[in-house]
Amino acid sequence: MPRLRIGDLEPRLPIIQGGMSVGISLSGLASAVANEGGIGVIGAASIGMLEPDFDKNFRAANKRALRKEIRKARELTDGIIGVNIMVALSDFEDMVRIAVEERVDLIFLGAGLLLKCPRTLLSGKTRNLATKIIPIVSSARAARIIFNSWAKRHGDVPDAVVVEGPLAGGHLGFKKEQLTDPNFSLEKILPEVIETIGKFEKRFDKQIPVIAAGGIFTGADMLKFFRLGASGVQMATRFVATHECDASIEFKKAYIKCRKEDIIIIDSPVGLPGRAIKNEFLEAVSAGKKMPFKCSWKCLKTCDYRKAPYCIDLALTNAKKGNLKEGFAFAGTSAYRVDKIISVKELISTLLREYEEALNA
Repeated sequence: MPRLRIGDLEPRLPIIQGGMSVGISLSGLASAVANEGGIGVIGAASIGMLEPDFDKNFRAANKRALRKEIRKARELTDGIIGVNIMVALSDFEDMVRIAVEERVDLIFLGAGLLLKCPRTLLSGKTRNLATKIIPIVSSARAARIIFNSWAKRHGDVPDAVVVEGPLAGGHLGFKKEQLTDPNFSLEKILPEVIETIGKFEKRFDKQIPVIAAGGIFTGADMLKFFRLGASGVQMATRFVATHECDASIEFKKAYIKCRKEDIIIIDSPVGLPGRAIKNEFLEAVSAGKKMPFKCSWKCLKTCDYRKAPYCIDLALTNAKKGNLKEGFAFAGTSAYRVDKIISVKELISTLLREYEEALNA
């Protein structure tokens, strides 16, 4: 396998566990992946859901919970830990500050183009910390816009970039018609992003690894994208059905029970298409039913809660807790291929075996 180097960080395996927010990947899953030599990632969005004051003061609850989860992860592993923070969060800057104050190794930035380097949010001693900043993009154009903006404004560029294709789970950075268009496949956009980033590597005399994500499920998939030039891979769906995943058992069983035809594209209230597992809740929404709710948070900048048919944060929180009658599970294209719950250690061993088999085929 290639050696993934992000600045002075070098995991034993070039495998990143995708950050799954609203309580799916917390300290339990992230630390387990880090202990096996990969990079474990905590999802920051609505991380305070289990705090007693979340409904009344979600910002304080989120900050407190993120700090707790990072510290728990550090107690459980001396491996590499990152945090996934959505740019669209209304408390985005709070989450970045907490992550850096707690000295996480990396911050992954998705769900939006961040044109200002997050390092400018920090002041005093925190500004000199070694936390790596990694945007998640869905095209070479997006990568170019971010890198040019940081370079022009700050004389700085990100430390790595994740390019996520249209087969990923959750919110997607593509239009609906692009999801099945070969011109937008990960196989097509990955080399384009690598070429774009290569120019910034030369300009800044800095190694900037490109990490492939979205629909990567097996060791053979890993090999394919390494051969296309990726320095690492990010995987999320396959880590859900592990004992260490922080989701409820009911959430994990939704993956095990689903069929290929159950993986559907939905219109999220935040204005993006999303990939999820079909259930009664989503069928009711599709039929036009509105799920009454009171917005206590305005957690996402892009959500117009006055027009939304349901609160996606509440729906995902319910699902994380196991109440799938009032929520649903986001999932990647290959979720139907998950057939049992195993340990992270067994999953990593399986991926390595699949990789070796593909390499020798």
